[in-house]
Amino acid sequence: MMQRMMRQRYAARMVARAFLLASGVVLSGATARLFAQGCVAAHSPQPLIAGLDPGSEQGLSSGLSGMSIHGLSVTVGYRTYSSFRHYIGTVYQLQRELKHNEVQNHADLFDLSFNYQMTPRWSIIGDVPGLEATRHAQGSNALNTYRAGGIGDVTVGAQAWAFRPPTEDHGNISLAVSLKLPTGINDAKGHTYAANGTSTILPFDESIQPGDGTWGFSLATQAFKETYFHTVGYFSGSWLFSPADTTGVATGRKAPENTISATDQYLWRGGLSHAIPVPVKLASVVFSFGGRMEGVPVRDAFGKSDGFRRPGYVISIEPGLMVARGRNMLNVSGPWAIQRNRKTSVADYLNHTHGDAAFSDYTLIASYTRSF
Repeated sequence: MMQRMMRQRYAARMVARAFLLASGVVLSGATARLFAQGCVAAHSPQPLIAGLDPGSEQGLSSGLSGMSIHGLSVTVGYRTYSSFRHYIGTVYQLQRELKHNEVQNHADLFDLSFNYQMTPRWSIIGDVPGLEATRHAQGSNALNTYRAGGIGDVTVGAQAWAFRPPTEDHGNISLAVSLKLPTGINDAKGHTYAANGTSTILPFDESIQPGDGTWGFSLATQAFKETYFHTVGYFSGSWLFSPADTTGVATGRKAPENTISATDQYLWRGGLSHAIPVPVKLASVVFSFGGRMEGVPVRDAFGKSDGFRRPGYVISIEPGLMVARGRNMLNVSGPWAIQRNRKTSVADYLNHTHGDAAFSDYTLIASYTRSF
């Protein structure tokens, strides 16, 4: 009996440790979709939250879920936010709220991503995003409430770990490369009504377009390392490159903002995660807390940066929770903005102006992953 109890305790410790190591990978969200909150960045074609990969440290070191080295994991993700707080630079435009003329965006994003593990180090990844969104000016005619939805820009690529999992020092780093396909709807249109009752059909604002319809590619990395007290430090970063100058879609604005700019987008995340003791037979639970920075640069890394864009960034604190059992995993996080900055665009410099952008206070992100 005593030996049986000791074996159970040892198994419990191994289970908690395996999931703790995995949290640095899973909760770090190696690639995340729809970067900035609100109008600053419209959409990124990268997966919403990294799923439970059969080839990750968790899948290979724990052996708890019956996952093999060669296997498929599918993730269904969801993200929602409402942006309404206007900023110019880092200055909040309180007068917009007092006059009740702020622009309000609400977006519901859906994401279907997959990871097929070919070897312990190499996997094929892909993502199909979707969007449903509304945009309207507070207090304006209800006819000027715009609704858009559809498929975004699909990505396919590959991911590789630097060291063959599982590693002896309980740490690893990966690199992912993806190609963005121009599958997204980028010219959804609707009627814009003037005060005299006349209407004009124009493309919707870029912040509620499902995609940008241009070719691109992304680079992403994630790293994790067990530190003191079985706490895992994690980091992830990704950059979406859009070499095209503009999407070619008209904005209804005057030059040089008469077309929508094809923008780069970026995301950096880092923090700590720790396993929460629970009965082994029920589930494994990991809590994480870290920082997050996401946005759109003023100028792209490659190509020109003409047209209309809202460059800037959001810095958020991000608590997260992962619950895993067998081949199933639920992942929830809630980034809360602590700094918002609408930077001066290339067109703003030419016009000697500084446009604003609407941001949300927080975002809710959730995903469910099933491994096969």
